[in-house]
Amino acid sequence: MSSKKSFVLRMDEETYKALEKWAADEFRSVNGQIEWLIDKMLKESGRKKKDEKKNNDKQKPQ
Repeated sequence: MSSKKSFVLRMDEETYKALEKWAADEFRSVNGQIEWLIDKMLKESGRKKKDEKKNNDKQKPQ
């Protein structure tokens, strides 16, 4: 299991409320939504490798 780093994030109230609604719409916590967004953007930008398990699942013949 990987460890997680805690840090403080400050944002304006309007941004937080929009993020809170988006998270609720996708059945995530605000923290989970932020983690998901950051992870997605890192992978799309090529700054983080995509999950090997997901890549291996796509390559297996069915």
